[in-house]
Amino acid sequence: MTPFEALYGRKCRTPLCWFQDGESVLIGPKLIQKTNKKVKTIQERLKTSLSRKKSYADQRRRPLEFSMCEHVFLRVTPFTSVGKALKSKKLTLKFTGPYQILRRMGHTAYEVALPPPLANIHNIFHVSQLRKYISHPSHILEYDSIQVKENLWFEVKPIRILDSQVKQLRGRSIPW
Repeated sequence: MTPFEALYGRKCRTPLCWFQDGESVLIGPKLIQKTNKKVKTIQERLKTSLSRKKSYADQRRRPLEFSMCEHVFLRVTPFTSVGKALKSKKLTLKFTGPYQILRRMGHTAYEVALPPPLANIHNIFHVSQLRKYISHPSHILEYDSIQVKENLWFEVKPIRILDSQVKQLRGRSIPW
């Protein structure tokens, strides 16, 4: 018994000799020509279907190029190193940033200036992980001046109290 018969429980049928049990077919030039024609038609149909799929994919594909000093957003997914560093969960943003592009590394890779919390991530990203940032005046945030004391401590005072309650816990009243 051959190893193939032991594994599959039947005799091996090679591509050179396609026959069922009890049939005896001799391979002749007509059979070989017939199979070659069928193989060629299958290959041609595969090429046409692949070219059709490629044309459909190319319709949605757009070339992305960024220049130096331009700002981009970084894609945050659990599979990228950015997503792992930010502990991305279900409801986190898809993109973070904007970050500045330092230089172009080849045709599809860019070096990005990352902030110190993301310093442990490699700063070169594929163009598919980047999205262009379009600046808008409403994106600029104005910070309040904070008076920092000598021990690097500051006091936050509420502007106004909108509502207050008194909670009763085990006989004690706690203002809320």
